[in-house]
Amino acid sequence: MRAGGGAAPGALALALLRRCLLLGPLGLRPAGGQDGDGCGHTLLTPHSGTLSSKNYPGTYPNHTACRWRLRAPPGTSLLLAFGDVDLEPSEHCTRSSLLLADPQAGTAYGPYCRNAVPATPLLVTNSSAVTVLFNSTSHRSGRGLLLSYATSQHPDLVSCLVRGTHYTQEHVSVYCPAGCKDIDGDIWGNPSQGYRDTSVLCKAAVHAGVIADELGGQVTLSREKGITLYESAFANGLHSKRGSLSEKRLIFHKACGDALEVAAFNASSWWHEVDALGQDRAWAAERAALGTAGHSWAAEPGAEAAWLELDLGTRRNVTGIVTKGSSEQQHDYYVTSYRVSSSRDGKNWRPYRGSGGQEDKVFEGNADSHGEVSNAFIPPIVTRYIRVVPQSWHQRAALKVALVGCQLARVRAPRPYVPSVPKEVPVPTSHPTSRTPIPGVALDPEKAGSTLLVMLLIGGFLLLCSSLLLLAFLCRKKRKPAAELNCGIMKGYPKLESSQVCSLQSLPPPGSTLASFPTVAVPGDLSRTHSPDYAEPDLVQVSPSSQTGPSTFKPLPDEGYTLPLVVSHYDVPGKYHEYAEPLPPEPEYATPFSEPEPAAARRSPCGTTGLPAAPSSPPAPYDAPAPRPGERTAGPAAGVASPEGSRFQREDCALSHVYHEAL
Repeated sequence: MRAGGGAAPGALALALLRRCLLLGPLGLRPAGGQDGDGCGHTLLTPHSGTLSSKNYPGTYPNHTACRWRLRAPPGTSLLLAFGDVDLEPSEHCTRSSLLLADPQAGTAYGPYCRNAVPATPLLVTNSSAVTVLFNSTSHRSGRGLLLSYATSQHPDLVSCLVRGTHYTQEHVSVYCPAGCKDIDGDIWGNPSQGYRDTSVLCKAAVHAGVIADELGGQVTLSREKGITLYESAFANGLHSKRGSLSEKRLIFHKACGDALEVAAFNASSWWHEVDALGQDRAWAAERAALGTAGHSWAAEPGAEAAWLELDLGTRRNVTGIVTKGSSEQQHDYYVTSYRVSSSRDGKNWRPYRGSGGQEDKVFEGNADSHGEVSNAFIPPIVTRYIRVVPQSWHQRAALKVALVGCQLARVRAPRPYVPSVPKEVPVPTSHPTSRTPIPGVALDPEKAGSTLLVMLLIGGFLLLCSSLLLLAFLCRKKRKPAAELNCGIMKGYPKLESSQVCSLQSLPPPGSTLASFPTVAVPGDLSRTHSPDYAEPDLVQVSPSSQTGPSTFKPLPDEGYTLPLVVSHYDVPGKYHEYAEPLPPEPEYATPFSEPEPAAARRSPCGTTGLPAAPSSPPAPYDAPAPRPGERTAGPAAGVASPEGSRFQREDCALSHVYHEAL
C-alpha cells in the first residue's frame, strides 16, 4: 500500500476503498465492467484494455465518480500503464483522486493527483483483479486520466499516447493495448510510405492494419530515414493527416500483405449505361479490378442485395481488402459501407465477424469516388471466394476491389519411421519376402569403407588427369607466341634459324596484298623504276666479340629479314617487328650540269651555238622515281610530235654552262 504521507492519507485511501466496496458489483461482467457518471472512453477485454475519464482530454466534470473492475485470466496478474493523470491538485488529493485497489487482498495504490503522480509509468501488481476508482469534487482545471492495462504475459505494455519519438533504437517491439483507436492523437502517413515518427504509435498500428483495435497485440516496427512528404489515407476507420519532412519514419512489419491476383469476377447484376449519343456502356463485373482504367462495376438500378464476387483460383490467406468508387468525375458513385462473406466451394457462404465473433462485421467504405480505402481482416480469412455485399452507397453501388494476403504455408507431413531389421535375425533364402523399395542408396556397413575408398581414388584420378590436360594446354599456348616471335628478326641481333612456320616460302606470293621489298637499281638505267631505299645508320663496333645494338631501320633482304605473318591487324604494331613503306614522292626530273662542248662541235639539238661541246661520255646516272600508273614519259617518242611543242624538246636536252663576256 502506498502511503500518501502519514495517517491521514492512509485513512483517506481506506475510506475510498470502503466506498468502492459499498458500491457493490452492479452487474459487472467476468472480464470487467464500469459504472458511474464520470466514465469516458472504455474498452475492457480479458487480455488488455483502455479506460479514461469523461471528456478526456478536456476538463472532467465536477462531482462525478466512476468505477472500473479489471480482471485477468486465472494464473496471470495485471500490469497498468499510466498514460495521463492530470487531476486538480489538493492536499492529500481530497478534491480529485485516482485510487487502485484489490478488495480481496485489501491492498491499495494511491490516491493519485497532479501533485502526487505515480512513481513509474508502469505498475506491476500481484493480483488478477483490480478496481479503479475515479472521484471528483469542485475543481477548475484538469484533463482527467487515461489508463491502459494488460496481463503479465506482456511486460512490454505501452500506453496509447506513446509516440515514435520516445524511442531511439532502430528496431522496436511493444505491446499495444485494446482501445487506442478512439484516443485523441494525430498520425501522419499511410501503410505504403510509412508514418511520421511524431505519430501516436499504437493508433498508427491500427491504421496500418497490424493489430485490431478491439484486441490489441504485439507490434514490431523499424525507425528508418524520414521522407519529404507523407500522404494522407483512410484505413481501418481512421483518417491520417498529410505530414511534412521528419527525421525518422515508422515502418510497421506485416508478414502477409502482398497483392493477390484475382482469377475471375462475378456479380449479381451490372448496369448497362446508354449515354447521350445512344452508345451502350456496360459496368460489368470485370471492371471491378482496382488497376482497371476507366469506370468500375456498378449494380443494376433497383437491384436488391447486390454483391460482387472475386475468385482467387485457389485457397489463399486473405488479410485485407482495398476498395474504390467509380473513378469518374461525372459519375460520383461509391459504397460507404459493406459486409464480407467467404466460401471455399462457391456455394456455402460464411459471413465475416471479425475478432468478436458475435455479429457480422460492417466495414467502413469510401467517402468519394476516386480515393482508396483499406480494411484489414484480423484474424485473416482462408478461402478461395470472397463476396463484397454493399450496405450503403452514394447514388449507386459501384466498386473497384483488390485483396491483400499471401499463399498458404504448405506443411509437409513427417515421413513414417521405418525400423531397421536387426542383424541377428536370419532372413530365409528359400522364401524371400516382398519388401517395399526405399528410394536412395543403401550401403552395407561392412562394405561402406571399401566403397568410399574406391570413390575417393576415382575422384583423385579424374582430378589428376584434368590437371595434366590443363598444364599441357597452357604449355602449348605459351610455345606458340615464342615461335611466332622468331618471325620478326631485328637488325643487330643474332640471326635465328628460319623455321617452317616462319619461312618466307610459306608467305603469300609478292603479288598479294602484302608489301614488297625495294629492288636494287642498275647504274645508268634511268628508265627502270627504283623503289625508295632506307638509309643505313652508322654502327660502331666496340669489340669483335660485342654484339651490335638494335636498329630502327628496315633490314636488307640479304640480312635475313622476313615479313612476319600477320593474321589480324591487331597483331601489329608492338607484337611483331614490322616496317611501314613510305609514300612515293611526287615525280621530279633532275637536270645535271655538263661540261661545255668544243667550238668545232656541231650545232646542239637544243639550238644553242657557239658553246663548247659536251664530252662524249655518258652522263652520270640519276635515280628518278618511277612514273605513276597511266603517266606518260617526259620525252616525246621518236617520230611523234609533242603536244606541247618545243617545251619538251628543250627539257630533253641537257643544259650547259653559259659564259658571258665582261662588258
